[in-house]
This record gives sequence, C-alpha cells and structure tokens, in this order.
Amino acid sequence: MLFEVESRSAADTFRIGEALGRLLEPGDVLGLSGDLGAGKTELVRGLARGLDIDPDVIYSPSFTLVAEHEGRLRLNHIDLFRLGEPVSLQEEEEIGLTDYLSPSGVTAVEWHRKLRARAGAWTLEVEIALGEGDRRSLRLEGEGPRAAAILGVLERSWR
Repeated sequence: MLFEVESRSAADTFRIGEALGRLLEPGDVLGLSGDLGAGKTELVRGLARGLDIDPDVIYSPSFTLVAEHEGRLRLNHIDLFRLGEPVSLQEEEEIGLTDYLSPSGVTAVEWHRKLRARAGAWTLEVEIALGEGDRRSLRLEGEGPRAAAILGVLERSWR
C-alpha cells in the first residue's frame, strides 16, 4: 500500500509525523530515506509528539547512532548516516540493531537502506524528496495488514 503527500514546510512535515506517531504500536519499525536536509529528523520530531514525547529532545543521533526516548511508547531513533554501506554485521551487533527491532517500542531508522535486506522488518518505508523551496514530497509505503491500517487512516485523515 502507498500513501503520498506533499509537505509545504517543516511544520507540515512535523504534523505528518505527529499524525503517524499517534497511529504507531509496539513493534512498528519505520525506515526513513532522503537526502541530507530532506526532513527525516523533523518527521521523527513529529513522531515523538504523536508518541507523547517532547519533540525538543529529538536530534539526529548521527554521532551516537541511537537515541532512546520514553513516552506513550519508547521511541528508538537510529541514524546510520556515519556508517558504511552496507552496514557490516559487526556494526549491527555493536549498536544492538536486532534489539531495537523488537516489539517493545517504535523504531525509526534514518538511512535504513544502508542495511542489508531485512524482509518484513519495516512496517513502513518513508521516502522524503526535496522539492522547490520548503516543499517536500513524502512517500509512505508498506505491505501487510499493519501497514494498510496505518496508511488507510493517514490517507483518510490527511486529505
């Protein structure tokens, strides 16, 4: 299933993330992709608000790789930007990637395409493309009943 939406500003991207965050359940994993400055972290800030986490504590964990935040559900925010492509098994083990993909919280992985294929690991893949000025196009895609439920609600509520 696919849902595409245009963001006209960082505030729009935040609101899309917030709406998505309200729909997430334990075990949901989001793979985020887009160029530097596309708005991946702004989307995660919105996710945080939707998960009852203060969005002001959200930053891109490029140097720490993983940041954990407690709210209605725990948010595991992973940023793989500084790792090689593909991410090695050793690097995955060092950051405990498998532990973060467990059903105990919500996980958002920036630069997720650096990982080797993980069939079924992603509830949704979110691609953010830069547009003119502050505009961004967001493409949310997923397979299975969980993705269909989330995207169906988003599509009905956002349009």
